[in-house]
Amino acid sequence: MVENRPWLDALTHLVLVVGVLIVAFPVYVAFIASTHEPSAFVRGVMPLLPGDNMVETYSRMLGEGLELAGTPPVWLMLTNSFWMAMIIAVGKIIISLLSAFAIVYFRFPLRTLAFWTIFITLMLPVEVRIMPTFAVVADLGLLNSYAGLTLPLIASATATFLFRQFFMTVPEELMEAARVDGAGPMKFFKDILVPVSITNIAALFVIMFIYGWIQYLWPLLVTTQEQFYTIVMGIKRLMAQTDREPDWNLVMATVILAMLPPVLVVLSMQRLFVKGLVETEK
Repeated sequence: MVENRPWLDALTHLVLVVGVLIVAFPVYVAFIASTHEPSAFVRGVMPLLPGDNMVETYSRMLGEGLELAGTPPVWLMLTNSFWMAMIIAVGKIIISLLSAFAIVYFRFPLRTLAFWTIFITLMLPVEVRIMPTFAVVADLGLLNSYAGLTLPLIASATATFLFRQFFMTVPEELMEAARVDGAGPMKFFKDILVPVSITNIAALFVIMFIYGWIQYLWPLLVTTQEQFYTIVMGIKRLMAQTDREPDWNLVMATVILAMLPPVLVVLSMQRLFVKGLVETEK
């Protein structure tokens, strides 16, 4: 029995509000900095109200970029990051669904070994195998391309493991009923397994989209043309201007714009995302 204690509810909400303020305040400061002149961020006393340069700053970054820092317009970098994150997220989910389906529902020699071989790759992130991976991508002529940006990151042992664990909880009666109705393996997969996995797919999509969106090291290696720069690369280049102080208002405007797509993805899929993380029974 849960006791009704108003003071405890008030304390809980107070802690939640304080936590939200702590997390949101740096974002607010970044937005305020993007609306003032460049010197406002480093002057020592940061204004807490928006300035007069917001329209000019955001229009300049979206439409022109910053030629001095070698960055293309932000809309182009946002587009590159979006397609990179989308291809990685969708590709990881498709490959993981199929591999988990094969491991759980098909009987073949060394099935367990195949699963653990996939799972062990968790110990070898891209940073560990980055040089041989780069050599393979370069030999295949995939530098400065979406294929080069995404293919080496598209497999996911974590998603395969999670889908395998979920498929093992699906009642065998569903498979037997599908078999009696004459459904083949792929029809069972498409019409039964995928629909009951929607919340898991949504939760993994959000996580994998953000994973692809924030990639920096791999795009830095495989792209040398501005037309393939991602937004994280652009932020770094804006901050690394030589022989002068960075234009912090432009940097912060780019940071705010870079934050919007992942936030919109999380908000639009919030209900399915939460259900996919907390549900134990389907």
